Amino acid sequence: MVRRYAMKAGKKRKQREERYDREEEEVEEVAEHPVEDEAIAKKAMTERTSDAEEEEEKEEVNELEGIPIDPSDLKVANKPKVIFILERASLEVAKVGKTYQLLNSDDHAHFLLKNNRNPAEYRPDIVHQALLMMLDSRLNKSGGLRAVYVRTEKGVLIEVKPHARLPRTFKRFSGLMLQVLQKLSTSAVGKREKLLRVIKNPVSRYLPVNSRKIGFSFSSEKLVDINKYVASASSDTDLVFVVGAMAHGKIDKEYADDFISISGYPLSAAYCITMITNALETKYNIL
Repeated sequence: MVRRYAMKAGKKRKQREERYDREEEEVEEVAEHPVEDEAIAKKAMTERTSDAEEEEEKEEVNELEGIPIDPSDLKVANKPKVIFILERASLEVAKVGKTYQLLNSDDHAHFLLKNNRNPAEYRPDIVHQALLMMLDSRLNKSGGLRAVYVRTEKGVLIEVKPHARLPRTFKRFSGLMLQVLQKLSTSAVGKREKLLRVIKNPVSRYLPVNSRKIGFSFSSEKLVDINKYVASASSDTDLVFVVGAMAHGKIDKEYADDFISISGYPLSAAYCITMITNALETKYNIL
């Protein structure tokens, strides 16, 4: 009797497909092809709901109840918005023992060494600190932050809504990111709005057409004063700042319009973001 190898090969190819939250694509398809029959629309909604319930039953993840949101004053609503991209973030999930965990150098050094990996490269705390500096800034509180994207070392792209209030402790942040990477999204407390979700690559598809993309690296030969650099930027252009969120190395500058350094010394991602937001707050007179 001949074994059917073709079916197994097909399943393996399907598993290699990029995993992301497909809700946005479903909305776009409905907009392009409106459903005339209400019965068909209700049936499609029921099928999507049942599929989602089946997926939830298959995944055994300790979900958080949700994360709170921050109100925005929208004091700079009539001015260009700012976008931040954190590149090469160390956010990787692995099964340690009997549970899935977000890998970090402190808690999983033995596990990483056993699997021939360098523990120094697993620093999700860098992403946590950078996001807190970004979301806690006066720029964001006044409504000047348009979007935040995090791209992991493995190429997973995560959207973070600027009005999300992230956990202050690293342990709860790890639990949140574990949920996002496994469930592909997490919602606000008591609402259906998704504050963090995995989206389709590349990140350039979500950037405004007239935006200016600025990459940051200590290795760049172009050393600038960030306050003067931001002040000279056109008021009609949205600014996109690309900052590395890894312990070592540099970001890929393939989609950056400019590649600069803002200090003669190596800076953490969190402090680099603080310097950028302070310069923007001065430019827009945000007190």
